[in-house]
Amino acid sequence: MRSHDGRRGIGSISAWLSLSLHLLVGALLTVLVLTSADGTRAESIAVIALAILFAATYVVGVWPDGALPESGRWGWWWVGALTVEWIVLLAWSVEATYLAFALFFLYLRLLGTVRGIVAVVVATVVAVGAFGLHRGFDVAGIIGPALGAGVAIVIGLGYEALNREVTRRQRLIEELTRTRDQLAIAEHAAGVVAERERLAREIHDTVSQSLSSVIMLLHAAQRSDPGTPKGRERLEQAREAAAEALAETREFIHALAPPALRDGGIGDALERLGEQTRETTGLRVEVDVPSDGRAVPTPVETALLRIAQGAMANVIQHAQAERVDLTLTRLDDEIILDVVDDGVGFDAETLTTRDGASRSFGLAAMQERAADLGGRVVVESQPGRGTSVVASFGVSP
Repeated sequence: MRSHDGRRGIGSISAWLSLSLHLLVGALLTVLVLTSADGTRAESIAVIALAILFAATYVVGVWPDGALPESGRWGWWWVGALTVEWIVLLAWSVEATYLAFALFFLYLRLLGTVRGIVAVVVATVVAVGAFGLHRGFDVAGIIGPALGAGVAIVIGLGYEALNREVTRRQRLIEELTRTRDQLAIAEHAAGVVAERERLAREIHDTVSQSLSSVIMLLHAAQRSDPGTPKGRERLEQAREAAAEALAETREFIHALAPPALRDGGIGDALERLGEQTRETTGLRVEVDVPSDGRAVPTPVETALLRIAQGAMANVIQHAQAERVDLTLTRLDDEIILDVVDDGVGFDAETLTTRDGASRSFGLAAMQERAADLGGRVVVESQPGRGTSVVASFGVSP
Protein backbone atom coordinates (compact mmCIF):
# COMPACT_ATOMS: atom_id res chain seq x y z
CA MET A 1 0.00 0.00 0.00
CA ARG A 2 2.85 2.37 0.61
CA SER A 3 3.70 2.41 -3.09
CA HIS A 4 0.48 4.35 -3.66
CA ASP A 5 1.09 7.00 -1.01
CA GLY A 6 2.86 9.34 -3.42
CA ARG A 7 0.19 8.97 -6.06
CA ARG A 8 -2.54 9.67 -3.51
CA GLY A 9 -0.60 12.68 -2.19
CA ILE A 10 -0.13 14.39 -5.52
CA GLY A 11 -3.65 13.37 -6.52
CA SER A 12 -5.16 15.08 -3.49
CA ILE A 13 -3.13 18.26 -4.13
CA SER A 14 -4.19 18.26 -7.78
CA ALA A 15 -7.83 17.76 -6.80
CA TRP A 16 -7.60 20.63 -4.29
CA LEU A 17 -6.09 22.96 -6.91
CA SER A 18 -8.72 21.95 -9.46
CA LEU A 19 -11.55 22.64 -7.00
CA SER A 20 -10.04 26.01 -6.10
CA LEU A 21 -9.79 26.89 -9.79
CA HIS A 22 -13.42 25.88 -10.39
CA LEU A 23 -14.53 28.14 -7.55
CA LEU A 24 -12.37 31.00 -8.82
CA VAL A 25 -13.83 30.76 -12.34
CA GLY A 26 -17.35 30.58 -10.96
CA ALA A 27 -16.81 33.62 -8.72
CA LEU A 28 -15.21 35.71 -11.49
CA LEU A 29 -17.99 34.89 -13.96
CA THR A 30 -20.60 35.75 -11.33
CA VAL A 31 -18.97 39.15 -10.73
CA LEU A 32 -18.78 39.69 -14.49
CA VAL A 33 -22.49 38.98 -14.96
CA LEU A 34 -23.54 41.12 -11.99
CA THR A 35 -21.50 44.11 -13.16
CA SER A 36 -22.79 43.82 -16.72
CA ALA A 37 -25.90 45.74 -15.66
CA ASP A 38 -23.80 48.92 -15.56
CA GLY A 39 -23.65 49.06 -19.37
CA THR A 40 -26.29 49.35 -22.04
CA ARG A 41 -28.85 46.63 -22.65
CA ALA A 42 -26.98 45.38 -25.72
CA GLU A 43 -23.68 45.30 -23.81
CA SER A 44 -25.31 43.44 -20.90
CA ILE A 45 -26.81 40.81 -23.21
CA ALA A 46 -23.50 40.35 -25.00
CA VAL A 47 -21.51 40.02 -21.76
CA ILE A 48 -23.99 37.55 -20.26
CA ALA A 49 -24.06 35.46 -23.46
CA LEU A 50 -20.26 35.39 -23.67
CA ALA A 51 -19.99 34.55 -19.95
CA ILE A 52 -22.37 31.60 -20.43
CA LEU A 53 -20.32 30.44 -23.43
CA PHE A 54 -17.10 30.70 -21.40
CA ALA A 55 -18.68 28.74 -18.54
CA ALA A 56 -19.99 26.06 -20.92
CA THR A 57 -16.59 25.67 -22.56
CA TYR A 58 -14.94 25.40 -19.16
CA VAL A 59 -17.41 22.75 -17.97
CA VAL A 60 -16.87 20.68 -21.14
CA GLY A 61 -13.15 20.55 -20.35
CA VAL A 62 -13.54 19.36 -16.76
CA TRP A 63 -16.53 17.06 -17.27
CA PRO A 64 -17.36 14.55 -15.79
CA ASP A 65 -14.97 14.11 -12.84
CA GLY A 66 -13.99 17.74 -12.33
CA ALA A 67 -10.32 17.10 -13.16
CA LEU A 68 -8.46 19.38 -15.55
CA PRO A 69 -7.54 17.89 -18.94
CA GLU A 70 -4.11 16.39 -19.38
CA SER A 71 -1.47 18.31 -21.30
CA GLY A 72 -1.88 17.49 -24.97
CA ARG A 73 -3.74 18.44 -28.13
CA TRP A 74 -7.19 18.39 -26.51
CA GLY A 75 -5.97 20.47 -23.56
CA TRP A 76 -4.36 23.02 -25.89
CA TRP A 77 -7.52 23.36 -28.00
CA TRP A 78 -9.60 23.76 -24.85
CA VAL A 79 -7.46 26.46 -23.27
CA GLY A 80 -7.16 28.15 -26.69
CA ALA A 81 -10.96 28.34 -26.99
CA LEU A 82 -11.18 29.83 -23.49
CA THR A 83 -8.52 32.40 -24.41
CA VAL A 84 -10.39 33.52 -27.54
CA GLU A 85 -13.65 33.84 -25.60
CA TRP A 86 -11.83 35.83 -22.89
CA ILE A 87 -10.39 38.26 -25.45
CA VAL A 88 -13.87 38.81 -26.92
CA LEU A 89 -15.20 39.41 -23.41
CA LEU A 90 -12.46 41.98 -22.84
CA ALA A 91 -13.84 43.98 -25.75
CA TRP A 92 -17.20 44.29 -23.98
CA SER A 93 -16.31 44.45 -20.28
CA VAL A 94 -13.25 45.57 -18.35
CA GLU A 95 -14.23 43.20 -15.50
CA ALA A 96 -13.33 40.33 -17.82
CA THR A 97 -9.72 41.28 -17.10
CA TYR A 98 -9.88 39.34 -13.85
CA LEU A 99 -10.53 36.06 -15.69
CA ALA A 100 -6.86 36.23 -16.63
CA PHE A 101 -6.00 35.00 -13.11
CA ALA A 102 -7.78 31.68 -13.82
CA LEU A 103 -6.23 31.42 -17.28
CA PHE A 104 -2.75 31.85 -15.80
CA PHE A 105 -3.05 28.57 -13.91
CA LEU A 106 -4.47 26.78 -16.96
CA TYR A 107 -1.56 27.93 -19.12
CA LEU A 108 1.00 26.68 -16.59
CA ARG A 109 -0.87 23.41 -16.09
CA LEU A 110 -1.51 22.50 -19.74
CA LEU A 111 1.21 24.19 -21.80
CA GLY A 112 4.29 23.17 -19.83
CA THR A 113 6.68 25.38 -17.89
CA VAL A 114 8.29 27.42 -20.70
CA ARG A 115 5.28 27.80 -22.97
CA GLY A 116 3.06 28.33 -19.94
CA ILE A 117 5.18 31.23 -18.67
CA VAL A 118 5.24 32.80 -22.15
CA ALA A 119 1.45 32.49 -22.36
CA VAL A 120 1.08 34.07 -18.90
CA VAL A 121 3.27 37.03 -19.92
CA VAL A 122 1.31 37.55 -23.16
CA ALA A 123 -2.03 37.29 -21.34
CA THR A 124 -0.78 39.82 -18.77
CA VAL A 125 0.10 42.29 -21.54
CA VAL A 126 -3.35 41.77 -23.12
CA ALA A 127 -5.08 42.28 -19.77
CA VAL A 128 -3.11 45.48 -19.03
CA GLY A 129 -3.85 46.78 -22.53
CA ALA A 130 -7.58 46.03 -22.27
CA PHE A 131 -7.76 47.67 -18.86
CA GLY A 132 -5.99 50.75 -20.18
CA LEU A 133 -8.29 51.02 -23.22
CA HIS A 134 -11.37 50.83 -21.03
CA ARG A 135 -10.31 53.02 -18.09
CA GLY A 136 -7.00 54.57 -19.01
CA PHE A 137 -3.51 53.45 -18.14
CA ASP A 138 -2.36 53.82 -14.53
CA VAL A 139 -0.05 52.10 -12.05
CA ALA A 140 -2.81 49.99 -10.45
CA GLY A 141 -3.95 48.70 -13.82
CA ILE A 142 -0.43 47.47 -14.54
CA ILE A 143 0.63 46.19 -11.12
CA GLY A 144 -2.58 44.17 -10.52
CA PRO A 145 -2.31 41.81 -13.52
CA ALA A 146 1.49 41.67 -13.23
CA LEU A 147 1.30 40.72 -9.55
CA GLY A 148 -1.33 38.05 -10.28
CA ALA A 149 0.84 36.64 -13.04
CA GLY A 150 3.84 36.48 -10.71
CA VAL A 151 1.88 34.66 -8.01
CA ALA A 152 0.49 32.20 -10.56
CA ILE A 153 3.98 31.47 -11.91
CA VAL A 154 5.38 30.87 -8.42
CA ILE A 155 2.52 28.53 -7.51
CA GLY A 156 2.79 26.71 -10.84
CA LEU A 157 6.53 26.19 -10.50
CA GLY A 158 6.08 25.02 -6.90
CA TYR A 159 3.45 22.52 -7.96
CA GLU A 160 5.69 21.17 -10.73
CA ALA A 161 8.59 20.83 -8.31
CA LEU A 162 6.37 19.00 -5.84
CA ASN A 163 5.07 16.76 -8.61
CA ARG A 164 8.60 15.84 -9.68
CA GLU A 165 9.65 15.08 -6.10
CA VAL A 166 6.60 12.95 -5.39
CA THR A 167 7.09 11.07 -8.67
CA ARG A 168 10.74 10.44 -7.82
CA ARG A 169 9.84 9.12 -4.37
CA GLN A 170 7.05 7.02 -5.83
CA ARG A 171 9.48 5.35 -8.24
CA LEU A 172 11.89 4.72 -5.36
CA ILE A 173 9.13 3.17 -3.23
CA GLU A 174 8.00 0.98 -6.12
CA GLU A 175 11.59 -0.20 -6.66
CA LEU A 176 11.93 -1.01 -2.95
CA THR A 177 8.60 -2.84 -3.02
CA ARG A 178 9.66 -4.91 -6.01
CA THR A 179 12.95 -5.70 -4.31
CA ARG A 180 11.15 -6.73 -1.12
CA ASP A 181 8.80 -8.99 -3.09
CA GLN A 182 11.71 -10.57 -4.92
CA LEU A 183 13.49 -11.19 -1.61
CA ALA A 184 10.33 -12.73 -0.16
CA ILE A 185 10.04 -15.04 -3.18
CA ALA A 186 13.70 -15.96 -2.93
CA GLU A 187 13.41 -16.65 0.80
CA HIS A 188 10.32 -18.78 0.23
CA ALA A 189 12.06 -20.74 -2.52
CA ALA A 190 15.10 -21.21 -0.30
CA GLY A 191 12.86 -22.41 2.53
CA VAL A 192 11.15 -24.91 0.24
CA VAL A 193 14.49 -26.23 -0.97
CA ALA A 194 15.81 -26.48 2.58
CA GLU A 195 12.71 -28.34 3.75
CA ARG A 196 12.94 -30.72 0.81
CA GLU A 197 16.59 -31.40 1.59
CA ARG A 198 15.74 -32.00 5.25
CA LEU A 199 12.97 -34.43 4.40
CA ALA A 200 15.21 -36.15 1.87
CA ARG A 201 17.92 -36.61 4.51
CA GLU A 202 15.44 -37.90 7.09
CA ILE A 203 13.87 -40.34 4.66
CA HIS A 204 17.28 -41.52 3.46
CA ASP A 205 18.60 -42.03 7.00
CA THR A 206 15.49 -43.81 8.33
CA VAL A 207 12.85 -45.19 5.97
CA SER A 208 15.25 -45.78 3.06
CA GLN A 209 17.74 -47.60 5.25
CA SER A 210 14.99 -49.74 6.79
CA LEU A 211 13.63 -50.68 3.39
CA SER A 212 17.14 -51.59 2.22
CA SER A 213 17.46 -53.87 5.23
CA VAL A 214 14.13 -55.50 4.40
CA ILE A 215 15.28 -56.19 0.85
CA MET A 216 18.57 -57.72 2.01
CA LEU A 217 16.83 -59.87 4.62
CA LEU A 218 14.30 -61.11 2.07
CA HIS A 219 17.11 -61.97 -0.32
CA ALA A 220 18.85 -63.85 2.48
CA ALA A 221 15.64 -65.69 3.38
CA GLN A 222 15.13 -66.54 -0.30
CA ARG A 223 18.58 -68.11 -0.43
CA SER A 224 17.83 -70.11 2.72
CA ASP A 225 15.10 -72.66 3.13
CA PRO A 226 12.13 -70.79 4.66
CA GLY A 227 11.34 -73.92 6.65
CA THR A 228 14.65 -73.91 8.46
CA PRO A 229 15.19 -71.96 11.68
CA LYS A 230 17.65 -69.69 9.85
CA GLY A 231 15.12 -68.92 7.11
CA ARG A 232 12.35 -68.22 9.63
CA GLU A 233 14.72 -65.95 11.53
CA ARG A 234 15.46 -63.99 8.35
CA LEU A 235 11.76 -63.60 7.57
CA GLU A 236 11.06 -62.43 11.13
CA GLN A 237 13.85 -59.89 10.89
CA ALA A 238 12.43 -58.66 7.56
CA ARG A 239 8.97 -58.32 9.10
CA GLU A 240 10.35 -56.31 12.01
CA ALA A 241 12.31 -54.02 9.65
CA ALA A 242 9.20 -53.46 7.52
CA ALA A 243 7.14 -52.66 10.63
CA GLU A 244 9.82 -50.19 11.74
CA ALA A 245 9.80 -48.51 8.31
CA LEU A 246 6.00 -48.28 8.45
CA ALA A 247 6.14 -46.72 11.91
CA GLU A 248 8.72 -44.18 10.78
CA THR A 249 6.60 -43.28 7.72
CA ARG A 250 3.59 -42.74 9.95
CA GLU A 251 5.68 -40.48 12.16
CA PHE A 252 6.48 -38.33 9.13
CA ILE A 253 2.81 -38.09 8.21
CA HIS A 254 1.94 -37.36 11.84
CA ALA A 255 4.48 -34.52 11.97
CA LEU A 256 3.26 -32.95 8.72
CA ALA A 257 -0.48 -33.22 9.39
CA PRO A 258 -2.45 -30.45 11.17
CA PRO A 259 -2.67 -30.96 14.95
CA ALA A 260 -6.44 -31.54 14.74
CA LEU A 261 -5.82 -34.60 12.50
CA ARG A 262 -3.05 -36.19 14.55
CA ASP A 263 -5.36 -37.93 17.00
CA GLY A 264 -7.81 -39.27 14.40
CA GLY A 265 -9.21 -38.78 10.93
CA ILE A 266 -11.24 -36.01 9.39
CA GLY A 267 -14.43 -37.25 11.03
CA ASP A 268 -13.01 -36.88 14.55
CA ALA A 269 -11.57 -33.47 13.64
CA LEU A 270 -14.96 -32.21 12.41
CA GLU A 271 -16.64 -33.52 15.59
CA ARG A 272 -14.15 -31.58 17.70
CA LEU A 273 -14.64 -28.47 15.53
CA GLY A 274 -18.41 -28.65 16.05
CA GLU A 275 -18.06 -29.16 19.79
CA GLN A 276 -15.61 -26.28 20.14
CA THR A 277 -17.91 -23.97 18.14
CA ARG A 278 -20.90 -24.89 20.31
CA GLU A 279 -18.98 -24.20 23.51
CA THR A 280 -17.46 -20.88 22.41
CA THR A 281 -20.37 -19.32 20.48
CA GLY A 282 -23.57 -21.02 21.60
CA LEU A 283 -24.47 -21.94 18.00
CA ARG A 284 -26.42 -25.14 17.40
CA VAL A 285 -23.91 -27.17 15.43
CA GLU A 286 -25.00 -30.54 14.05
CA VAL A 287 -22.16 -32.75 12.80
CA ASP A 288 -22.82 -35.81 10.65
CA VAL A 289 -19.78 -37.84 9.58
CA PRO A 290 -19.52 -41.36 8.07
CA SER A 291 -18.67 -44.26 10.32
CA ASP A 292 -17.24 -46.65 7.73
CA GLY A 293 -13.67 -45.64 8.65
CA ARG A 294 -12.35 -45.72 5.08
CA ALA A 295 -9.03 -43.91 4.78
CA VAL A 296 -8.85 -40.47 3.21
CA PRO A 297 -5.55 -39.11 1.82
CA THR A 298 -3.90 -36.76 4.29
CA PRO A 299 -3.78 -33.77 1.85
CA VAL A 300 -7.53 -34.14 1.24
CA GLU A 301 -8.23 -34.43 4.98
CA THR A 302 -6.17 -31.30 5.59
CA ALA A 303 -8.04 -29.39 2.87
CA LEU A 304 -11.44 -30.52 4.18
CA LEU A 305 -10.56 -29.43 7.71
CA ARG A 306 -9.25 -26.01 6.60
CA ILE A 307 -12.33 -25.40 4.44
CA ALA A 308 -14.62 -26.37 7.32
CA GLN A 309 -12.73 -24.07 9.68
CA GLY A 310 -12.94 -21.19 7.19
CA ALA A 311 -16.64 -21.73 6.57
CA MET A 312 -17.37 -21.88 10.31
CA ALA A 313 -15.39 -18.68 10.85
CA ASN A 314 -17.51 -16.94 8.20
CA VAL A 315 -20.69 -18.16 9.89
CA ILE A 316 -19.57 -16.87 13.27
CA GLN A 317 -18.42 -13.48 11.95
CA HIS A 318 -21.03 -12.67 9.31
CA ALA A 319 -24.01 -15.01 9.13
CA GLN A 320 -25.89 -14.15 12.37
CA ALA A 321 -27.04 -17.77 12.26
CA GLU A 322 -28.66 -19.90 14.93
CA ARG A 323 -27.85 -23.31 13.48
CA VAL A 324 -25.09 -24.83 11.37
CA ASP A 325 -25.14 -28.29 9.79
CA LEU A 326 -21.74 -29.77 9.10
CA THR A 327 -22.01 -32.96 7.00
CA LEU A 328 -19.32 -35.21 5.57
CA THR A 329 -20.46 -37.71 2.92
CA ARG A 330 -18.26 -40.50 1.56
CA LEU A 331 -19.21 -41.96 -1.84
CA ASP A 332 -17.36 -44.64 -3.78
CA ASP A 333 -15.00 -42.23 -5.52
CA GLU A 334 -15.79 -38.88 -3.90
CA ILE A 335 -15.90 -37.23 -0.50
CA ILE A 336 -18.16 -34.20 0.04
CA LEU A 337 -18.26 -31.64 2.84
CA ASP A 338 -21.39 -29.50 3.35
CA VAL A 339 -21.48 -26.51 5.71
CA VAL A 340 -25.02 -25.06 5.76
CA ASP A 341 -26.26 -22.25 8.02
CA ASP A 342 -29.62 -20.51 8.50
CA GLY A 343 -28.12 -17.01 8.67
CA VAL A 344 -28.84 -13.77 6.85
CA GLY A 345 -27.11 -14.93 3.64
CA PHE A 346 -25.83 -12.65 0.89
CA ASP A 347 -25.99 -12.13 -2.85
CA ALA A 348 -23.45 -14.68 -4.08
CA GLU A 349 -23.37 -13.20 -7.60
CA THR A 350 -21.90 -9.93 -6.33
CA LEU A 351 -18.91 -11.86 -4.93
CA THR A 352 -18.26 -13.88 -8.08
CA THR A 353 -16.11 -12.81 -11.03
CA ARG A 354 -16.78 -13.75 -14.65
CA ASP A 355 -14.46 -16.75 -14.46
CA GLY A 356 -16.30 -18.11 -11.40
CA ALA A 357 -13.73 -17.08 -8.79
CA SER A 358 -14.79 -15.42 -5.57
CA ARG A 359 -14.02 -11.80 -4.74
CA SER A 360 -13.98 -12.73 -1.03
CA PHE A 361 -10.46 -13.53 0.19
CA GLY A 362 -11.68 -16.33 2.48
CA LEU A 363 -13.89 -17.99 -0.12
CA ALA A 364 -11.20 -17.59 -2.80
CA ALA A 365 -8.69 -19.29 -0.47
CA MET A 366 -11.08 -22.25 -0.07
CA GLN A 367 -11.51 -22.54 -3.84
CA GLU A 368 -7.76 -22.36 -4.45
CA ARG A 369 -7.04 -24.96 -1.76
CA ALA A 370 -9.57 -27.35 -3.32
CA ALA A 371 -8.39 -26.69 -6.88
CA ASP A 372 -4.79 -27.55 -5.92
CA LEU A 373 -6.01 -31.11 -5.13
CA GLY A 374 -8.37 -31.42 -8.08
CA GLY A 375 -11.46 -30.61 -6.02
CA ARG A 376 -13.88 -27.72 -6.04
CA VAL A 377 -15.83 -25.49 -3.69
CA VAL A 378 -19.32 -24.20 -4.55
CA VAL A 379 -20.95 -21.42 -2.52
CA GLU A 380 -24.71 -20.87 -2.71
CA SER A 381 -26.48 -18.10 -0.83
CA GLN A 382 -29.38 -15.68 -1.03
CA PRO A 383 -30.23 -12.76 1.25
CA GLY A 384 -32.35 -14.06 4.13
CA ARG A 385 -31.97 -17.73 3.14
CA GLY A 386 -28.67 -18.74 4.66
CA THR A 387 -25.51 -20.00 3.00
CA SER A 388 -24.27 -23.36 1.76
CA VAL A 389 -20.59 -24.18 1.21
CA VAL A 390 -19.97 -27.48 -0.58
CA ALA A 391 -16.45 -28.90 -1.02
CA SER A 392 -15.90 -32.10 -3.01
CA PHE A 393 -12.79 -34.17 -3.74
CA GLY A 394 -12.22 -37.27 -5.79
CA VAL A 395 -10.73 -40.18 -3.80
CA SER A 396 -9.84 -43.75 -4.59
CA PRO A 397 -12.49 -46.34 -3.71
